[in-house]
Amino acid sequence: MGLLRGVARTAVVAGTATAVSNRVSRRQAGRWAQKDEQEQAQQQQQAAPPPPEPAPAPPPGDDMSTKMDQLKQLGDLKAQGLLTEEEFAAQKQKILG
Repeated sequence: MGLLRGVARTAVVAGTATAVSNRVSRRQAGRWAQKDEQEQAQQQQQAAPPPPEPAPAPPPGDDMSTKMDQLKQLGDLKAQGLLTEEEFAAQKQKILG
């Protein structure tokens, strides 16, 4: 009987150790997955800067030099990569009327 009792005790200890190990592994995997999701969300927020505010519409009766200055500013924003081609074209149409 002593041998059978020793084998049973070993089986119980091994089974308990396996169960605890699996539980710890699942908990760690869950924490790591949550941490990865948070990091990805932060990276997406940092990677996508807010779009630049559009250039204000010129008041009626503006002279040509003011319009030229605004077009130059738009060109600079586009050259810096702050405006897309579509945004540039839309703002240009607003300025030129």
